[in-house]
Amino acid sequence: MISGAGNPVGGSFTGPAEALEIIGDHAYAYSGAITTSGTGSANNTTCKFTSGNYYFVGTLAFYSDETGGATQYVDLTMNGQSVIKTSWDTAASSAMMSDTPVPIIIPPYTQVECLVGVSSGTDEWTTQLVGRIYRTRD
Repeated sequence: MISGAGNPVGGSFTGPAEALEIIGDHAYAYSGAITTSGTGSANNTTCKFTSGNYYFVGTLAFYSDETGGATQYVDLTMNGQSVIKTSWDTAASSAMMSDTPVPIIIPPYTQVECLVGVSSGTDEWTTQLVGRIYRTRD
């Protein structure tokens, strides 16, 4: 998700865009499919943006098509610091990404980046943010 979903006058989904999409007090973003190659870390960006004069309360969900037994990685950073970091082994019986969706709060004027990865092979990821915004007073 280079984030957002472009909301032209018609209001229909047009695919990944450049920012968290805001409609009234609601906000969302979809990444589209991001292909990753095995590196053993979360180093592929699915979303990246800076929040504005609001804070966001919602959920972050990430999905992958990995079924080959590789380890998967997710790292959500805010202003360069990891705030959600997890990994799981897809060969395990509990490999259903039980960590998603994750509740999150994004403060005003915060750089947000979601990174994903896989230990080996290739993998396709999608990421989505859904929630509400609350405006701050400048």
